[in-house]
Amino acid sequence: MLETSQQFYLIAAFVVVLGLTIFGFFMREGVATSNIYQKGVKLYQEKDYTGAESAFRNVLSRHPSNDMVHLLLGDVLMQQDKLEEAIAEFREVIRRAPKNVDAYLRLGNALVKQDKLAEAIASVEKARDLFKAQRNPQKANQIDQLLQQMIAQ
Repeated sequence: MLETSQQFYLIAAFVVVLGLTIFGFFMREGVATSNIYQKGVKLYQEKDYTGAESAFRNVLSRHPSNDMVHLLLGDVLMQQDKLEEAIAEFREVIRRAPKNVDAYLRLGNALVKQDKLAEAIASVEKARDLFKAQRNPQKANQIDQLLQQMIAQ
């Protein structure tokens, strides 16, 4: 039978090996996800929207809470005229991060493309209000100018 100190060292060694194994898994997963994300961005820049959509969906299957990828997926979907799906992505970001200005602006843009001007204006107004709350009057003024153009339509 092993002495108590030997048992302690075996347990400690096991815990260290287990911890390193788990760390290695997450490192490998993070690198793989990062590579897929970079591929999606590159495909988007090359205007391969179908490929970019696939890459971004792959990233989201691994990390569904990544708001930036939801926004990029929404952009890709808009480029493919999949407006309902894009709107769903933007609304998902807003639901989870209600102070995400980019989500409101992108949602407004998608709603304009659907000829839902009143909803688009409300979304852009929310973005403006968030900029004001963030004490960013320059951005709020830019949004006011955009709103004036939208209202004039």
